[in-house]
Amino acid sequence: MAAREIFAGLPGWVKWIAIPALVLLVFGGTILAAIGALVGLLFKLLLLVALVGGLIYVVRRFMASSSAGGSSRGDW
Repeated sequence: MAAREIFAGLPGWVKWIAIPALVLLVFGGTILAAIGALVGLLFKLLLLVALVGGLIYVVRRFMASSSAGGSSRGDW
């Protein structure tokens, strides 16, 4: 028996309101945990990109100032 046959005789409010509400009731915590983990992972990835970019900027600026100005660090 396919799912289409099971849902064929049910009213529309059962298919579109009651069943999704039950799914959210049972799996709501799991869905929120998965979304939270995904958002946390994206935040950490963005933080990593920002830190690596900042490190590259600082190293390039330090190397440019040390090669151009000798030992003077007045522009820091």
